[in-house]
Amino acid sequence: MTLRPPDDQDIVVFGASGDLASRKLLPALYNLCAEGLLPTSGDVVGVAPLPWGDEDFRSHAHDAIKANSRTGLDEHVWQQLAPRLRFVTTTADDDLVPLRKSLRRKLRLVYLAVPPSAFVPMVHAVRDSGLAAGTKLIIEKPFGHDVQSARDLNAALHQVLPEERIYRIDHYLGKETVQNMLVFRFGNSIFERIWNRDCIERVEISVAESIGVDGRGRFYEETGALRDIVQNHLFQVLSIVGMEAPVMFDAESLRNEKVKVLRAVQPIHPHEVVRGQYTAGTVDGEPVLGYREEPGVSPESTVETFAALRLHIDTWRWSGVPFLLRTGKRLRRRDTRVVVVFRDVPLHFFQGLDVGHVDSNLLVVRIQPDEGIALDFVAKQPGPEIATQTVRMDFSYGSSFKTSPPEAYERLLHDALVGDHTLFIREDEVERGWEIIDPVLRHPPPVLPYAAGSWGPDEADALAAPSQWHTLENGA
Repeated sequence: MTLRPPDDQDIVVFGASGDLASRKLLPALYNLCAEGLLPTSGDVVGVAPLPWGDEDFRSHAHDAIKANSRTGLDEHVWQQLAPRLRFVTTTADDDLVPLRKSLRRKLRLVYLAVPPSAFVPMVHAVRDSGLAAGTKLIIEKPFGHDVQSARDLNAALHQVLPEERIYRIDHYLGKETVQNMLVFRFGNSIFERIWNRDCIERVEISVAESIGVDGRGRFYEETGALRDIVQNHLFQVLSIVGMEAPVMFDAESLRNEKVKVLRAVQPIHPHEVVRGQYTAGTVDGEPVLGYREEPGVSPESTVETFAALRLHIDTWRWSGVPFLLRTGKRLRRRDTRVVVVFRDVPLHFFQGLDVGHVDSNLLVVRIQPDEGIALDFVAKQPGPEIATQTVRMDFSYGSSFKTSPPEAYERLLHDALVGDHTLFIREDEVERGWEIIDPVLRHPPPVLPYAAGSWGPDEADALAAPSQWHTLENGA
């Protein structure tokens, strides 16, 4: 499918001076401009409570793009984008009438790159300033902090905009490797035919980070790993791994199947959840602080920086297959992956031979940092005796396509500009995700310490018993 330039419209970024806009949104808009995928006509309007003019915003955007664009900064492309950058200062009472009067197009994409507490006030300001007509709205996660707050947020959004003009963004859905799981599953009959409980023993989904809270201690004290990663990123990947084939590749068909997976997740038992919090340790050879020593964190904090869960999907395809999910900060290394562990082979074929244990076949989807897919299988070692060894077939984006995948925000921004909801989250997906995790939030298990630079609390190993989690260290 060839991407097309969107219809003429303005792009309005609230929070244009913030970290998200600087690191992700402005570089993504620049790269879309370089590829001819911005609207032919329309401005990029930054909005923030700063006394900036257009030139101040352009200088800020230039520096942000130069520092963060995956392609660097080409002055020829910059000269195309710079005249389209404008800035509007918001007032203390969020009066957006000056913004409305400054816009030159009837249609606009509005991006709320602001704290979650500002979502509802900003949406009300959009309505009160007469901007609702012609507006499509993007909001960032977290979408609420529990079931009721998610429902309240959805209700508040729908007072101003219909669901078809709301885009809830989870940047994991924009990653090439996550999208590729759909093509890998449904475009290769050899794998789709074995993608079920008859052949698969378990599925692991891991989001491991080597960084700590990165100066966001106050934010993390209100969030924790369950809200920050599990309820959105991990559940989105889970739904793609577990979904049935949609009747066709369109937004609603795809999202219908994702919701069915989440609705089939059985209630979580307390003994199938492990929460952890990192203590001082060593990461990449450097000593690091424990979570409670981080700025903005309470010395008595019981917020989890690690979470592991064992889930069960009650469908014909997945009955009896455990799904192991985990995420954590200050783990040994950055590593996001899906590991599909296939059932062991019957060993009667090797009876009488000194073969020993035959490893299970593994399918490993590496989401980051080394994007690719690997398949582990057993082969005979060269020589006169029967001796087995696990070998690997490996596909890498970098070596196969001679390019690095585009940033997730580039794809997602373009999709929102053209009105494609396929990779965005529907309201019932959000609410069902909170319903799954809400019992754990209301009755959380104790927080267990783990040293920074480890793979989390030892108690998490019991979720994978009698086997073990697969990491880079043990060959996955």
